[in-house]
Amino acid sequence: MRQPAEVTARVRGLFVGAASGAVAIAAHALGGGAVSPDRSSITLLIAACAVVGTAIASTRVRRGASELAVLLAAGQTIGHLAMTMSPEHHHGPHMTAHMLVAHLIAIPSGAVLIRAAELAIARAASSVRRTLSVLYTVPLVATRLPLVRAARLAPGARWFLVGSGVGTRGPPTFA
Repeated sequence: MRQPAEVTARVRGLFVGAASGAVAIAAHALGGGAVSPDRSSITLLIAACAVVGTAIASTRVRRGASELAVLLAAGQTIGHLAMTMSPEHHHGPHMTAHMLVAHLIAIPSGAVLIRAAELAIARAASSVRRTLSVLYTVPLVATRLPLVRAARLAPGARWFLVGSGVGTRGPPTFA
């Protein structure tokens, strides 16, 4: 079974990679870039976002939205650069004011949404785990143990056991 931190890291990588690609396309369109980019820039964007998501999924998960904001900013920068590599791209690698505002709005809001999704996934997994542990426990059935009785000794065996030693055993009489 996978550790919860490993699953959370994979989910974080998936969300950051997907959000980086989506925001790169949306900000590019808002900033006056190509609304429908060609195949080469989309392929490059998907590859870049997959690399960003995989890199984030392989890192150790820390807590907090500030780390997510930094990761989203890096992912969106890489996504923006992937979008500008297209041969038909007309404004160069620089950003317009609208494009920059769209990125700056998307970074903190994306970080908060991804952090909320991480917490929701952790709580849902915890609830499922508790529910399954209750459902799959085997109830203990109270069973009666059989009563074991001592067997009767033959009359000759008793005299053999009693008469085997010298005298009786026990504490001294003055005790």
